[in-house]
Amino acid sequence: MVDNKQLWEQALSQIELSTSKANFGTWFKNTYIHKNEEGIIYLSAPNTFVKDWLRNKYHKFILKALRDISPEVRNLEYIIIRKDDKTTPAEDSSQKNLTTTTDLGLNDLYINKDSNLNPKYTFDNFVVGPFNEIAYAAAQAVTKNPGMNYNPLYIYGVTGLGKTHLLQAVGNYIKKQNPNKRVFYTTSETFTVDCVNSILNNKINLFKEKYRKYDLIIIDDIQFFSNKEKTQEELFHLFNHFYENNKQIIFSSDQPPKYIEHLEDRLRSRFEGGMIVDVSKPDYESRLAILKTKSRVLEKQIPDEILEYIASIVCDSIRELEGTLKSVIVQTQAKKRDITLTEIKNILKNNIKPKKAVSFKDVVKIISEYYTIEEKSLYEKTRRKEVVKPRQIIMYIMREDFNSSYPYIGQKLGGRDHTTVIHAYEKIKRDIQKDTVLNQEIEQIRSQLYNS
Repeated sequence: MVDNKQLWEQALSQIELSTSKANFGTWFKNTYIHKNEEGIIYLSAPNTFVKDWLRNKYHKFILKALRDISPEVRNLEYIIIRKDDKTTPAEDSSQKNLTTTTDLGLNDLYINKDSNLNPKYTFDNFVVGPFNEIAYAAAQAVTKNPGMNYNPLYIYGVTGLGKTHLLQAVGNYIKKQNPNKRVFYTTSETFTVDCVNSILNNKINLFKEKYRKYDLIIIDDIQFFSNKEKTQEELFHLFNHFYENNKQIIFSSDQPPKYIEHLEDRLRSRFEGGMIVDVSKPDYESRLAILKTKSRVLEKQIPDEILEYIASIVCDSIRELEGTLKSVIVQTQAKKRDITLTEIKNILKNNIKPKKAVSFKDVVKIISEYYTIEEKSLYEKTRRKEVVKPRQIIMYIMREDFNSSYPYIGQKLGGRDHTTVIHAYEKIKRDIQKDTVLNQEIEQIRSQLYNS
């Protein structure tokens, strides 16, 4: 394996090619690999805001870059090292050097080792709005009769919308009501690693016993089981064990079961046999309520006009809302005084994607010009390759950036069925994770949309 310095330099070279110059300079400056322990990379960031932004916005991207260079990399953790405590990666890295207690009250230090649940995720501090009320109601129903109501419960939606909070709130509530209940939360990645290691070490029976002992199991981000045949097989058997014994199962994903590619039909059928609910992007009122709730949790008094401004410009992600709020708090603490709305606007203008009034026709026009095709061809019933890709990108941007409904997008693009739009959206979403050229094209299109 290459040394830490070389590994990060090579990874940065890949990352720089796939991000804008401004984003690369803002988020990756003064970062480095602090240490590598058995395939777990500890990436040092200069402050809390950068650490959160890298974790929430670039995690999968960074992890892929590292694994492309060094397949032995298993996972990625983010840390902050104070300047006065900073050591070189070759020096002894005592835990006292790591700043893990200054994360504005939102750290994960107190995760329960038995359940893997974080106690900060509760129903009490979960903000309910039109964008998540059905998922919230389903989660509440599960707590009243685990294993009987909505089994399995399957919650899906794009990243950063609070799915993990809601899933863990169920586990924390059930554990609080009945301490004898055995509850366990895990991610698809951890489950897969456990499964693979058990096979390599001829301990598959221990793996089965480990997971079957629980009364409630929660598995996050199951879309990553795609193409993992042996893991899917073990999950199928685990599912049957839980279902037959009236034990509760909860899953989350970024898409409905039928749109997860390379998923066994028998497993897909199990997922679809329970309650499937989605979480969409929050409306303005919900975003403002989330900010006020987080401010109270952090015990910070932020003027309403500043919270209202943040809610008006950060539209896509609850994580981004939290990150922006924490940035404001850090700036307030640094200046040791209240800061004005004008100062906030200046601070945030380089970190928030600018929004402007963009119509459907604007999107079609700019994309048709970008790919040098006639606008009218994008509305026609044609499967020509040079038309299909731009049309799918229109569908993706209208859904991802403007949260337009699938039926609306289909109707505007020549009366297409909403399932066609869903397929296009999910395809582009997957492709940009591995196709750096496509990712650059879409970012260039966005630049023209928002800045022209």
